[in-house]
Amino acid sequence: MDERVLSREANHLFNQGDYAAALGKYAQIMETHPEAADRVLFEMGVVHAYPHNAHKDYRQSLECFQKVVRDYPDSDYRHDSQMMILQIHNVVIKDEKIAARQAALDRSRQALESKTDEVAELKETVAALEAKVFAVRMEPADKVLIEKQARQLTLIAKGEVIKTYTIALGGNPVGPKEREGDNKTPEGIYFIDSRNGNSGYHLSLHISYPNELDSMRARDRGVRPGGDIMIHGIKNGFSPVGTSHAESDWTQGCIAVTNQEMEEIYKLVPDGTLVEITP
Repeated sequence: MDERVLSREANHLFNQGDYAAALGKYAQIMETHPEAADRVLFEMGVVHAYPHNAHKDYRQSLECFQKVVRDYPDSDYRHDSQMMILQIHNVVIKDEKIAARQAALDRSRQALESKTDEVAELKETVAALEAKVFAVRMEPADKVLIEKQARQLTLIAKGEVIKTYTIALGGNPVGPKEREGDNKTPEGIYFIDSRNGNSGYHLSLHISYPNELDSMRARDRGVRPGGDIMIHGIKNGFSPVGTSHAESDWTQGCIAVTNQEMEEIYKLVPDGTLVEITP
């Protein structure tokens, strides 16, 4: 039978989804028309690897394409066969990875199912902790801890940390404030004694510096202790600097956070809250 007729029949079977019959027809062409072997091998390789072929066989497909490359170096199908070999290798590797991940997922699922009681207990523990944190966050802070060396401000309620913020300090941050104009941030125990919703630094909370000890030390030195120490936001007009403000200590002794952070602190810290500032 004419090779072109057989090829049309094979293509028709392929298009109908009868892949086994198509392969049989291509094998017949190989026997009766060996001059078309390179093209037929290529077509058979495609059928073996075709995604909709429920019985696809990548090994058989590779053998077909490799035979074209090896035995027919001048074939018009050689380059396409090389590309198909690469493509099949990629598919096989991907399938192997998917299978490995699926196996790992199955193992994890089995391990999880075998520890149902432990998981339930952990869920209860997490739920209790979440409830505890939620309850704490609903309460105002009763202490503000400012750690100068760590550049951190921490809000605390009933011994539990509500939130921690990164801060900037006075331009001369080492050591306690000693006198007016030294650009140092105080160290000691203070309170929030007032607030300003129209601050030149977005919002501000006033710290009760100087306390009695600060005033006594200043008198002994014959200097003025200074004042107006605040927890505040970014200077009005400069809010776009955001968190980058904390890359350097830029205040005149105050404690600075971003405007968004200051809004949180302003809400959570009532007047009278204890403020501890450590070196």
